[in-house]
Amino acid sequence: MGARAAPSRRRQAGRRLRYLPTGSFPFLLLLLLLCIQLGGGQKKKENLLAEKVEQLMEWSSRRSIFRMNGDKFRKFIKAPPRNYSMIVMFTALQPQRQCSVCRQANEEYQILANSWRYSSAFCNKLFFSMVDYDEGTDVFQQLNMNSAPTFMHFPPKGRPKRADTFDLQRIGFAAEQLAKWIADRTDVHIRVFRPPNYSGTIALALLVSLVGGLLYLRRNNLEFIYNKTGWAMVSLCIVFAMTSGQMWNHIRGPPYAHKNPHNGQVSYIHGSSQAQFVAESHIILVLNAAITMGMVLLNEAATSKGDVGKRRIICLVGLGLVVFFFSFLLSIFRSKYHGYPY
Repeated sequence: MGARAAPSRRRQAGRRLRYLPTGSFPFLLLLLLLCIQLGGGQKKKENLLAEKVEQLMEWSSRRSIFRMNGDKFRKFIKAPPRNYSMIVMFTALQPQRQCSVCRQANEEYQILANSWRYSSAFCNKLFFSMVDYDEGTDVFQQLNMNSAPTFMHFPPKGRPKRADTFDLQRIGFAAEQLAKWIADRTDVHIRVFRPPNYSGTIALALLVSLVGGLLYLRRNNLEFIYNKTGWAMVSLCIVFAMTSGQMWNHIRGPPYAHKNPHNGQVSYIHGSSQAQFVAESHIILVLNAAITMGMVLLNEAATSKGDVGKRRIICLVGLGLVVFFFSFLLSIFRSKYHGYPY
């Protein structure tokens, strides 16, 4: 029994040795085909990415900001592969849209894109593009976007996060603020170079020439220089301009007003205490001037020695100006609970 069992076990072992290579061959072939397919897919992705980057670089060589429609947006921004960051301004620049803020934001955006395009650090890791509502309505609908202008950052990988949407209402759209936001999102630092603006220099030269000519013509009678009322008016104008936030507007570049895209209502007073509109600063300037005029009339009524009836009318007018416009100003201040940003 023992002698017969030994050959039987050897035959069974031989069968297993013969069947093992034959059974594993399809698996090895499948694994080889899978590796070839993965390698080919990776190569295809690399070629597609190289074509996209090459096309973007070609567009950037022609223009710092290239316009995109729905097809280009989906191909170069939404669809992978992508190893570059894309800054997109969603806007409405067509004249029939009457978006003055869009035009102002576009000028700042152009300055920023040109600063990046002509800097020594320019590379294929960051691009600037634009989607106009009339050219990419489907893009606005896809992103559930109902206001313009809006700036968004699309990172190389993944979807945009909440911080990838620029807070235009709070910060404004100045090129320097956009550059700071881009540095936070992409680690790409852009030094903003503004084109030379000689309008201020020309205006100053004209003013100096006018004042110099006036002094020359009236060199024999310069008593107007000692006019206290004139200097007081100039001082008040400067105070009104500074206390209304004109300097803050110049630095931050906020929009003039805001139009609600849902009901079309225009807001001239910003709801946040950290921002304001240009129209809001004009309103504050007028209110301050009216209250000051009322105080001047009250002082005139109290110090003058004219007709009593006339003085009473001046007093009532001054008191009305102070009470009415001060209550209006107080209501605005209450809406800005923490005060103005300037």
